[in-house]
Amino acid sequence: MDCSFKFVWINLLRQHKEQLDLSSVQLDGSHTPCKRGGLAVGYQGRKSCKTSNSLFLCDNRGQILAVASPQSGEHNDLYNLPALFTEMLELLTDATIDYNGIFLNAAAGFDCEELKETCLERGIELNVKPNARNIKSKKVQYRYFDEELYKRRNKIEHANAWIDSFKALIIRYEKRIETWWALQWMALITLFARK
Repeated sequence: MDCSFKFVWINLLRQHKEQLDLSSVQLDGSHTPCKRGGLAVGYQGRKSCKTSNSLFLCDNRGQILAVASPQSGEHNDLYNLPALFTEMLELLTDATIDYNGIFLNAAAGFDCEELKETCLERGIELNVKPNARNIKSKKVQYRYFDEELYKRRNKIEHANAWIDSFKALIIRYEKRIETWWALQWMALITLFARK
């Protein structure tokens, strides 16, 4: 999917990557209520409405670096995660940002073998909070978890709050996925330009 605002964002990152703090990056998802339907919209029980789900990657200052293709809201954050995470990493590659050896913080909802394998293949150090369900079922072997490093994850919560300051992004009214995604890229460009 081509988006002119995405290309603007990639070039902006490429030219100002020294402004980023890549001592660690944070991964999180966000469900946005959708009022008019359209593509990538589905019912999310937790929100009791139809939503679109987006995954975000931000640096250690709370600057969002990448947004994955929006997904239908009935899916959780793990849905199609390896492909979506790879999509975000490819954006960083296009912006000539080296992520090899970087620390990635993620919440317990991202505790899965697929993300672990993708990070291992890409040279990323994954610091994911252990999911209690996986521990009880013994699906995941012991993995080191750094509690102090994980505290930096609050940066992405702040970044999501900044995104919510754009009224057009609090609730999705756009039926076309390209328009919705373009608005997200415009928000990233605006926030970065303000800094």
